[in-house]
Amino acid sequence: MKIKSVFSHAFEKYGKVLDGYDVSELLAKLDATTKKPADAVIYEPGDAGLESLPVAEEFSVNAYGGMPVQVGYCNGYNTKLNCLEYHRGSELNIPADDIVLLLAPLSAVKNGKLDTSLVEAFSVPKGTVVQVYETTLHYAPCNAVTKAGVSKDGFRVIIVLPKDTNTEKPAIKEKNLEDKLLWARNKWLIAHPDSSEAKSGAFVGLTGVNIDISK
Repeated sequence: MKIKSVFSHAFEKYGKVLDGYDVSELLAKLDATTKKPADAVIYEPGDAGLESLPVAEEFSVNAYGGMPVQVGYCNGYNTKLNCLEYHRGSELNIPADDIVLLLAPLSAVKNGKLDTSLVEAFSVPKGTVVQVYETTLHYAPCNAVTKAGVSKDGFRVIIVLPKDTNTEKPAIKEKNLEDKLLWARNKWLIAHPDSSEAKSGAFVGLTGVNIDISK
């Protein structure tokens, strides 16, 4: 799989890089106060320490136009696609380590299905503020890839989203197919059959190979 850059023309349909934010204090606090598992991925929707920093308010006022946001993190070690998700509202990814994002267009989902051959990979250098549009399918970051292969160091990534996203799933009465994809609050999920999420009851709609960038 060819890995492109978030600074490339190919990324423009999925999101954009945001300039003007000083995230040095944010990433320093992320490194100092959060764990990074060596063989798993952990996710926290909101972290009080991160949200107390001035840049968190800047994200709310500037990047989200005054809407309430949460500032959390996704840390660990991952090389696989496993699932794809989307939200109502853009997501900001700000890595403290170089990462790879696996992305696909939401418009390509037909009847809840998407072939993984449509997924593209993009490298994100540490310290880059990346906006992922709400029309972009995405999931957990992957380890960086170098000429020597996949990094063994894992990653820490700031995740900014509309407030309460990825918290407890609301009780709903299903009205259509999309309702079957709802996995948490403001989180619609499509799982690959090989994933642990599929085994836990997530909607299975990814067909083809479960992409593994280590291969």
